[in-house]
Amino acid sequence: MKKYILSVFVFFLIGALMAQEKEIRMTMEEAVDYAIKNNYNNQIAANNIEAAEEKKWETTTIGLPQINGKVDYQYWLKQQISLIPAEVFGGMEGDFAEVVFGTKQNVNAAVTLNQLLFDGSYLVALQSAKTYLKISKQAKEKTELSTREAVINAYGNVLVAEKSIAILENNKKILSKSLSETEKIYENGLTELENVEQLQITLGNLENNLRNTIRLKKIGYQMLDIALGNVKNQKIILTDTLENLVFQNTDLSLISKSFNIEKHIDYKMAKNNTQVNELMVKLEKSKALPSLSAFINYGVNANSESFTFFDGDQNWFDYSLLGVSLNVPIFSSFARKSRTAQAKIELENSLIQLQEVKQKLNLQTERAKSEYQLSLENYETAKKNLNLAERIEKKQQIKFFEGISSSFDLSQAQNQLYTQQSNYVQSMLNVIAKKAQLETALNIPINN
Repeated sequence: MKKYILSVFVFFLIGALMAQEKEIRMTMEEAVDYAIKNNYNNQIAANNIEAAEEKKWETTTIGLPQINGKVDYQYWLKQQISLIPAEVFGGMEGDFAEVVFGTKQNVNAAVTLNQLLFDGSYLVALQSAKTYLKISKQAKEKTELSTREAVINAYGNVLVAEKSIAILENNKKILSKSLSETEKIYENGLTELENVEQLQITLGNLENNLRNTIRLKKIGYQMLDIALGNVKNQKIILTDTLENLVFQNTDLSLISKSFNIEKHIDYKMAKNNTQVNELMVKLEKSKALPSLSAFINYGVNANSESFTFFDGDQNWFDYSLLGVSLNVPIFSSFARKSRTAQAKIELENSLIQLQEVKQKLNLQTERAKSEYQLSLENYETAKKNLNLAERIEKKQQIKFFEGISSSFDLSQAQNQLYTQQSNYVQSMLNVIAKKAQLETALNIPINN
């Protein structure tokens, strides 16, 4: 019996441990760190960097020695017949003799080494490969900043849903109690039916709002899973609260923080676009330069009427060739000139776009600072308004049950309270979200 009890205990203990392993407890900062490693877009960005590294090496190898081997086997099903003057063999002048040259089977094997000596396009390609790698790394940095903001918003939305559910459930409890008491008063003939019906309407709306918020909470968790890259769909337990996050995200120094546009990822990416177009101009110009390459090969061949190429007495004849190739562009009917002009226009456009990006980023930063400051001000106002609405609603309840005020007055006070509760919760989310937006606008890096 003891062994049975012990086995059952161990079974449930293992089950409990496995259940715990499927849960992830996260602060908002831990959620951001998790997403940087597991978010789908971040994984793709990391893979793109690896691909860019490989592309850089692929481009480099174009200028390195290339060795290729080749083996040809030929079998003549019916050999070609050639005609030569018969007088060569002692025949009559004007006649031709039919002869067959070569053997029915032959094998040729060769190894060739090719080396590019000079090509302007290759030099530009090397620079382009480095720029492409830099662009891939910057794209990952941009993705990480976007991921941070997305996770903060998703995390905050879940907390808002949970906070709203708690508030609505408490409101429902209080309102249900008020309705129950009012119904008893009505049954005793001390109040009108209208007062009961007014509370029933308010309670019905409250219950609908509660059900909808519960559904939104489920959707919020699904959005958080996507933002995190939670492939295993592990249960996530959020350990931060809205109040704590508002405190952590209240940083007035950000409003006065200087903005260095040269370090902003969007500006650097726009600048890279300009560099790419500069390389395209160089590429088109380089096509007017000559290219020089060299090769050397070594090969052997054998001939036979039957397949005797693996026999020890088979004769093999070797050969070797060294060559240099110089390609000089002379005249392209002005096609190169046209392509170069197009590349220069693209470069000029990218320089114009760079100035536009600079102005937009400055405006974006100022707007983000303003919106963050406004969110802090709205939060303080919402907190004060909530306290006032709670006091008004309590007074109206007292007046209602004392028969001094109507159910309509109480309903107005309750709806005003519910609105201020919603505004208060939303103001906390706005502080968190606007702080994240400002950090992205200022290009504050993520400390991995």
